Amino acid sequence: MNENVKEKTIKGHKNGITAMVMFLSLYLIAILGVIYTALHLEGGDSGNLVLFIACIIYVSLGWIPFMGLKVLKPGEALVLTLFGKYIGTLKEDGFYFVNPFCTAFNPAADTKLGQSGDIADGKKIGGITISEGNLSLSGGESGSKKISLKVMTLSNSKQKVNDVLGNPVEIAVAVMWKVTDTAQAVFAVDNYKEYLSLQCDTAVRNVVKLYPYDVTENVDTTGDGMADDGSLRGSTEVVANRIKEEIQSKVNGAGIEIVDARITYLAYAPEIAAAMLQRQQAAAVVDARKLIVDGAVGMVELALERLNEKELVDLDEERKAAMVSNLLVVLCGNHDPQPVVNSGSLY
Repeated sequence: MNENVKEKTIKGHKNGITAMVMFLSLYLIAILGVIYTALHLEGGDSGNLVLFIACIIYVSLGWIPFMGLKVLKPGEALVLTLFGKYIGTLKEDGFYFVNPFCTAFNPAADTKLGQSGDIADGKKIGGITISEGNLSLSGGESGSKKISLKVMTLSNSKQKVNDVLGNPVEIAVAVMWKVTDTAQAVFAVDNYKEYLSLQCDTAVRNVVKLYPYDVTENVDTTGDGMADDGSLRGSTEVVANRIKEEIQSKVNGAGIEIVDARITYLAYAPEIAAAMLQRQQAAAVVDARKLIVDGAVGMVELALERLNEKELVDLDEERKAAMVSNLLVVLCGNHDPQPVVNSGSLY
């Protein structure tokens, strides 16, 4: 990338109102001069003929100075070139007059991504462009070639990426970004919006493949050689920050700053979603059963201790085993127990 081009801010050209009034006055004078001299050409006065030709020429070419009028609102910039050479950037809001032969340059002007903050292209009516309430006589350049300096949000489409275990995962990321160096943005890369979009996709793939979807044993996600509990689902802030840093490292030379990055969608790919759901359900059932068994064993121990303390019944080892078995069946069963009344002797 061409990182040698540095931004130069053009200052001291906020005289658009004065220039416009002067050019309109000259245009009006030229029109009146054409009418006046046309009515007095019959006398053969050469002075009138010269004045008539001069007024005709100005009426024909007097629109050229209007091309130097540029209107900027807060949060907008305009990169100007003169015969292919970069001369500077208009960044502050105001009504400017610059060299009429300067042209605005923005190769990404017509690129519309899934993002906010793009400056809408102007609607041309003849030689006049109406853009966001502004009236421009510069052939639409100052309307369609503006660069937004606001923080914009790029939301690329969902991507299918394999996690560290090889499971396909669908993920979408929203990236907040802004242009900090307009010269690098338009000259260092061919199209800074498409370049940013591509780097976002690449960064997401590079980071997601380092993490499992859920916490998994014996997986190193930090690169320190030690297993940790990092995961896409449980460490979203950490993953988002790594994605942000990855993107920023790629777009430093393009005059772009990554303000923030957030994961907006995360799920298993459809082809394995059902199987992974069954796996999660099975793990939940196992955990629940373990909790139930632990509780049941505690209740059986408590029951035996209380019977011994109260000396209500003297149970031998065989009867204790039968009692423990019955209590565990009752406490761990999925259905309500059916009571059986023993009216005879315990033995």
